[in-house]
Amino acid sequence: MKLFKTLASSAIWITLSLGVSGVLALVGSALYFAPGLPDVRQLQDFELQTPLRIYTRDDKLIGEFGEERRQPVSFDEIPKDMIDALLSAEDASFFEHPGVDPKGLLRAATELVASGGDIQSGGSTITMQVARNYLLTLDRTFTRKIREILLALQMEQLLSKEDILTLYVNKIFLGHRSYGIGAAAETYYGKPLAELSLAQTAMIAGLPKAPSNFNPLANPERSLIRRNWILYRMRELGHIDAERYDAAVQAPITARRFATKLEVEADYVAEMARQFVVDRYDDAYTGGYKVTTTLDSRLQPMARQALTQGLIEYDTRHGWRGAEETDIPASLVEAQERTQRSGLEEELAESEVRETARQAAERSQTQISGIDGDVSNWLRVLERTPAYGPLEPAIVVESEGREMRVLSSDGKAITLPWSGLEWADPYLSPYSRGQPPNSADDIAERGSLVRILEQDDGSWRLSQRPAAEGSIIVQDPDSGAVLALQGGFSFAASKFNRSTQAKRQPGSTFKPFIYLAALQEGGMTPATVINDAPVVMESSEGLWRPANSGGEFRGPTRLREALAQSRNLVTIRILRTMGLDRTIDFLTGFGFVKDQLPNGLALALGSASLTPLTMTNAYSTLANGGFEVSPWFIKTLSRDGEVIEEAEPRLACRNCAPDAERVERDGKRYPLAERAADATSVYLLRSMLRDVIEHGTGRRALSLNRGDIVGKTGTTNDRRDAWFAGFNDELVTTVWVGKDDYDTVAEYGGQAALPIWMDFMGQALDGHAETQPERPDDIVTARIDPKTGQRLRDDQPGGIQEMFVAGQLPSLAPRSIDQELESQSGSQGTGSFDAIF
Repeated sequence: MKLFKTLASSAIWITLSLGVSGVLALVGSALYFAPGLPDVRQLQDFELQTPLRIYTRDDKLIGEFGEERRQPVSFDEIPKDMIDALLSAEDASFFEHPGVDPKGLLRAATELVASGGDIQSGGSTITMQVARNYLLTLDRTFTRKIREILLALQMEQLLSKEDILTLYVNKIFLGHRSYGIGAAAETYYGKPLAELSLAQTAMIAGLPKAPSNFNPLANPERSLIRRNWILYRMRELGHIDAERYDAAVQAPITARRFATKLEVEADYVAEMARQFVVDRYDDAYTGGYKVTTTLDSRLQPMARQALTQGLIEYDTRHGWRGAEETDIPASLVEAQERTQRSGLEEELAESEVRETARQAAERSQTQISGIDGDVSNWLRVLERTPAYGPLEPAIVVESEGREMRVLSSDGKAITLPWSGLEWADPYLSPYSRGQPPNSADDIAERGSLVRILEQDDGSWRLSQRPAAEGSIIVQDPDSGAVLALQGGFSFAASKFNRSTQAKRQPGSTFKPFIYLAALQEGGMTPATVINDAPVVMESSEGLWRPANSGGEFRGPTRLREALAQSRNLVTIRILRTMGLDRTIDFLTGFGFVKDQLPNGLALALGSASLTPLTMTNAYSTLANGGFEVSPWFIKTLSRDGEVIEEAEPRLACRNCAPDAERVERDGKRYPLAERAADATSVYLLRSMLRDVIEHGTGRRALSLNRGDIVGKTGTTNDRRDAWFAGFNDELVTTVWVGKDDYDTVAEYGGQAALPIWMDFMGQALDGHAETQPERPDDIVTARIDPKTGQRLRDDQPGGIQEMFVAGQLPSLAPRSIDQELESQSGSQGTGSFDAIF
């Protein structure tokens, strides 16, 4: 008995001594480490690294850039199941302890002794993890652990448990660039936290311990064990009942890799915005910047669809160029047998390696309903092959008769009927196609990688990535704001932005600016007659013999006719009459850079190398009545809800007083744009461009049944570039089609580009009333002789109506003389009916 009391007494004193020693050690550590500890108070206003996000003008997401994917949440937004799951996995006594857990520390101390100074698990509470993640490095050392403990104790005095838990759930790394539970829910399940099932919640709660080892994508078996252990802990701690537990542990793994959900597809504009921020801020990807662009979320999808569909239709007209790949093995076993052995000699020298690799391939066999055999390799090929716009990759399973069966990227067997195949005449050249196919096996064989396109009725057809590329840009003519932009068929296929980076010859779409110079600076009128006849001039490359597209010449031609029919020789003669220097000086008011305009008469034919954005902006000046606006696409740049940069464009104002300096729009005042051309000349040119639609190269656009659209086609030498630029009062839209290697597209602007423009404008203006510009007061009309352009007298029959600037009416036409009538009346030479009678 005495011995027992002695042992008990000794144990008490030893415990007290150890306790006092622990307290003294803790006090000593605090005194030693305190001077170098980070200030815990900074956590009260801590800013998480958040990615750069790009939005349309009406706040629809179009892009996200950054190494860390985040969706910060407040404490009130964390579901109870998520809190219970995290605490069950990481820190069951979180709401009771003062920041440290003695049991966990004892376990860490034991590991410390056993490992010789290297901490393995650590016994960290959630508070300690917050201290480490926000304020310390991640090295596993004894001194860091002491600092972690001290900071945790300070945090518990300064912050509430709710604040600490909120910091934790927003900072932890959960794999696949996801930081925080909000981002993880989107990454693995494609939905917000509140919509996660209990099993999905437990899966995410299992990730903080080892995001790679317990990742449901990389290690589904291990993650399943971890998930079910957490569910077991939740049941044991009383967070869930047996019924919920039983249902959750039986749930299959449903995690998939979800990309950031973009509300509007505008990859090219998102990249433009990304570069804008990166050029200005070193922390572009982590500083939480938000870019609001000028993009219209209604118009952008229309523009994108019109361009991609138009390029597909262009490509279909020119024939089938063949499969992207052929003879792809269906199974991984077959693919492994064909694998190139070079470079693997040492590994394959061991027969066991060869055998185990084969066994692993055999265990990967995959069966698809409706397809015989193992298609494991086909599925992996399709998984790594990107979609291009609406074109999905597929592998031919069978080509027989007039049907083709393919395996799609989502693992489905799809049958392509003959109606989706019969277009595939072999491509021979841009100008010719081969004999039509008689059966599906004339087009592609089993194991070929092709593209398929879903049609409006739900059926599928064979397709291919178009050989031609394109651009479509939509601009607000009064402000210059870019409302829609697609810089190519597919950003996934090519990141080269043809809207802003491709310098191409605009061809005849440039001619209206030559005609405007003649109207405003050259004293010409729409009725001025210029001879459409051959010219031969010397150039640096020898004699230059320009011709019209059809090769014919029409003799004396009025300016209105010449522009509608895009007569090259008339435009050259206008420019020669005007003079190069004077014309180029005039053109600089439309955004054209003087040094980029060729100093020769070929300028009249659109020989300058200009981007589609430059041409679109120049047409905006025509649409807004003559004001020089500039293209822009960044509306605001903000950070933490505060605008740090905001655009202040110069706006057109058609009804402002001549001495006005600012104009009001949407409740704000902006500087007034300067005039590049007078309203009267622009009005006359616009009426001439209407003739392009009614009587000229843009006649197809009459099918839109709108009287307020005008525009101009353009085609360059050898049909390398096809254009259409047009507008009404609301929208300016320019379409370019061409090939990146400058090969011919073998179609004119009215064939390749105009249908795309019509598709977009038809949708964009649907339901919008027609609008016409106000006619200037100094515009008058007169009847003229269509052959000579001269004004007819009141007593002279026939003729057509033409518009002129008051004071610039053409001379009167001489009275016509009817030679036979004069001979009969005996009054030859008088030219007067009065003399006859």
